[in-house]
Amino acid sequence: MTARLIIINGGSSSGKTGIVRCLQAVLPEPWLGFSVDDFVDALPAVMDGGIEFGPDGEVSVGPAFRELDAAWTAGIVAMCRAGGRVIVDDVFLGGAGSQQRWRDAAGDVETLFVGVHCDPEVAPGANWPGATAPAAWPRSRHTSSTRASRTTSRWTARTRSPSTAPARSPPT
Repeated sequence: MTARLIIINGGSSSGKTGIVRCLQAVLPEPWLGFSVDDFVDALPAVMDGGIEFGPDGEVSVGPAFRELDAAWTAGIVAMCRAGGRVIVDDVFLGGAGSQQRWRDAAGDVETLFVGVHCDPEVAPGANWPGATAPAAWPRSRHTSSTRASRTTSRWTARTRSPSTAPARSPPT
């Protein structure tokens, strides 16, 4: 694999963190894993123009959030430019615009975009102990997948509903 940056996008609790851990275990080179949850957890508890969660799960972000998000994204890309390999577990709140933000920031860094689709009935129970999604993060009603012009290959991870899924253990 020649990509230095893998962006995994999917709804909350769709299995992105588990996929990151599995990729770290099977890829021949070491890869760093970062989650949008790491970024959100690093934000101040109170911030004008930050992030707000509505009563029905909607998420609103303001200019202060966008400024810090751009800096975080640039930092991730800088690690790749310095020789690191990074997998980012993200939730594209802005749809195709969120992917474009990563594409613009990555520039010539070869990037693989992965869309994770999960049955909405499976997602709320997908977090195992130790998973990174905070309890306050709203459950997504749907997920989306987008394409990138610099995608080296494309695959989609899908989870099965509980009735068709084999018994599984959380990643270690």
